[in-house]
Amino acid sequence: MTHASSARSRGRVAAHVGRRAFLGTSAAAVAATLARGAEQSAPLLGKAEHCIMIWLGGGMAQVDTFDPKPLGDARAKPPRGGSYYPAIDTAVPGVQVTEHLARTARLMERVTAVRTVNHRVVDEHAFATNLVHTGRMISGSTIYPSIGSIVAHQRGAADPAVPAYMLVGYPNVSRGPGFLGAKAGFVYLVDTKTGPAGFTRPADVTEDRAAARQRLLAPLQQRFPDGSVPAEYLEAQADALRLAGPGFMRHFRLDEEPGSLRDEYGGEFGQRCLLARRLVQSGVRFIEVSQNLNFVNGTGWDTHNDGQLNQHVLIRELDQALAALISDLDEKGLLDRTLIVVATEFGRPAAFDGGGGRGHQGTAFSLVLAGGGLAHRGAYGVTDDDCKAPVEAAVSIPDFHATILAALGVQPHAEMLDGARPVPVTDGGVPIAKLFT
Repeated sequence: MTHASSARSRGRVAAHVGRRAFLGTSAAAVAATLARGAEQSAPLLGKAEHCIMIWLGGGMAQVDTFDPKPLGDARAKPPRGGSYYPAIDTAVPGVQVTEHLARTARLMERVTAVRTVNHRVVDEHAFATNLVHTGRMISGSTIYPSIGSIVAHQRGAADPAVPAYMLVGYPNVSRGPGFLGAKAGFVYLVDTKTGPAGFTRPADVTEDRAAARQRLLAPLQQRFPDGSVPAEYLEAQADALRLAGPGFMRHFRLDEEPGSLRDEYGGEFGQRCLLARRLVQSGVRFIEVSQNLNFVNGTGWDTHNDGQLNQHVLIRELDQALAALISDLDEKGLLDRTLIVVATEFGRPAAFDGGGGRGHQGTAFSLVLAGGGLAHRGAYGVTDDDCKAPVEAAVSIPDFHATILAALGVQPHAEMLDGARPVPVTDGGVPIAKLFT
C-alpha cells in the first residue's frame, strides 16, 4: 500500500468514525430533548380520590356571583349593564365575589373560580348541558360519556360495596355513560329521605324468594353473548342486586347526623350536599348534586326578565350549602381528597334584557373548583369589563375536564374504547397547570 492510499484509507476510517460519532451524539441529543419535552408536557396528576359536582341548571350569571363587575342598573333607560349586587372582598387579597356569597368568601383560599371558561353554544340549554357534562359536541350517532361516567370507568368505586357514580337529581342522557355502557352508569335518587328507589326488597320478598327468581332467570341470561348490550345490562343488574339491602341504604340516613350540622347545610339542597359527603365517606367516587329541582326562586338560574328579581335566593342557598360542605369535609380530613366542582351550562351577559333580566352567554362564564388538593388561588383567568370575553388565561370545556381528571389522578390523554375505536377521555384538553404547582 502506498503512502497516499494509506492516507486515503485512514481518512475514510476517520470519516466513518466521525459520522458514527456525530450520529450517536445527535441521537443522544434528540433523545434528551424529547425526554425533556415529554416531561414538561406530561400533566401533573393530583391525589384526589372523590369528586362532588354541584350542578346549577339554567345558567348561573357569573357577573352576579363569582366574577363581579361595577354595579349596573336594570331600571335605567336604557339599562346599564353590570353586576346586580355589590362586590365584597374574600379571604384571598384582590379576589371579590358578590355580597350573597359571604360565607364562601371567607373560604376562598380553598376555592378557585375559573372565570374564563368558554364555548360556542348559546341558545340551547340541552346542547350546552350535554357539552359541559361530556366535554364534546353532539356528533352523529355517537353518544359520549359524561364526566361522571368517565371517572367511574377510569377509577371505579373506592369501595366495592357502593356504586362508583351517583346522581342526586333527575337522570338524562347528558349525565349517562354513553358508549361506555351501563356498567359506567349512575345510581340516582331525587328524595334524600328515601334514597334511591329499587334497592330495598318488598317486605313479602324474602332472600330465599329472591334467590329462587334469580335461578329461574339464569338459563335465559346465559344465552347473552359476551360484550352484547343485554350482557352489559345483566352485569349492571348484578351490581344493583349486590347493593340491595340495608348495608348500602344506611348511607342515606341523614337523621344520624347532628341537628346542628344539618342546620348548617340548610334546606333540601343543603341536605343533598350533606348526603354527598356521606357518600364520599362510603366510597362513592363521583357524586353529582343538582340544585333547585323545585325552582325555589320561580325561574331557577335561567334568569330572563323578572327571574332576576329573586336570583339572590338561589345564590344564598348555594352559598350556605357550599360553605358548609367545604368546612365539613375539611373538619373530617376529607377536603384535600375530595374535589368539589360547581358547574352550569353557560353564563349570562352583564347587559340586561328588556325585562330587567339576563340572556345566555357562552363566550365567558365561571365554573368553580374547591378542595381536591389543588393549589387554589381564589380566581383564575380575567374577563373584559363587560364579562363577555376572556382577556387572560382562557379555559375551554375540554381543559376544564382535563383539570378535573388530572386532579383525580387520571391522565387527560387516557383512552376509552367505543367498540374498537379508541377515544381520548378529553377532546384535547390540557389541565390548568397553575392549580398543580
